[in-house]
Amino acid sequence: MTRILHIDSSSRPGRSDQKQHGSHTRRLTAQFMQNWLAKRPDTEIIYRDVGANPPQPTTGDWVHAAFTPPDDREDWMHAALRESDQLVDELLSADIIVAGVPMYNFGMPAQMKAWVDNIVRVGRTFGFDRSRDGVPYWPMITDNKSIVVLSSRGDYGYDKGGRIDHMNFVEGGVFTPLQYIGITDQFGAAIEYDEFADDRTQTSIKQAEDKVIELVDQLIAKHDASKAA
Repeated sequence: MTRILHIDSSSRPGRSDQKQHGSHTRRLTAQFMQNWLAKRPDTEIIYRDVGANPPQPTTGDWVHAAFTPPDDREDWMHAALRESDQLVDELLSADIIVAGVPMYNFGMPAQMKAWVDNIVRVGRTFGFDRSRDGVPYWPMITDNKSIVVLSSRGDYGYDKGGRIDHMNFVEGGVFTPLQYIGITDQFGAAIEYDEFADDRTQTSIKQAEDKVIELVDQLIAKHDASKAA
């Protein structure tokens, strides 16, 4: 049975297809899940709304605890890492991560960055040994997980090769750290022209929704083949 970790990180409540000024990314992640479940109703879903309930940002105590060997941790260290442990457990248990990540000032929302910082964990999702020959870091996630980032942008031209792709730090901000810990199977779709509120916006929404449907079919085929192998 496939398990999907569904993350929403928009500060906006509601979906743009159901509520005025609702979230485009919540709309896209909901559409992904609806299309997926219509074809694979036995899928287990883990839902995490970091937009409404942001993880605690990392602190000096968090860093101290994370870099202390587990057997040497004091009680306060376990407490400092409790939420991070839960987030890492959710990630490790999932086959697919579907994340709604809007663009805020060219990057991801702070609440999504807090999630990323909590799951990139020494000893849990990446290894580190300063005495190791070559690169002292290595990814610890070795199963065939996929990450889908569904985004939205007020302007246009942020896709690779676009007029302002150099100003887009959303997908790279998510994909790079997840690739670092071993999640290299990466996909995405995005709505643009949101601030224009005209026909271009509606066209971009339709194109993103069509892409989501394609991604569902692509990932179902990919993960079915992987489980059959």
